[in-house]
Amino acid sequence: MAQIKVTQLRSSIGVKPNQRATLRALGLKRINDTVVQEDRPEIRGMVQTVTHLVAVEEVK
Repeated sequence: MAQIKVTQLRSSIGVKPNQRATLRALGLKRINDTVVQEDRPEIRGMVQTVTHLVAVEEVK
């Protein structure tokens, strides 16, 4: 299955609590943290919630 690399680019200070919880659920704790996740609809939905805080890349 395909994978995506999610990198946190902006701080979670001042964002809504559900967005902060979504970052933690993705495994992101601080700026420049990167995680590799399976490309599933659930993960894509989580990324969509915090799209203004993260960058997403396809992993080959």
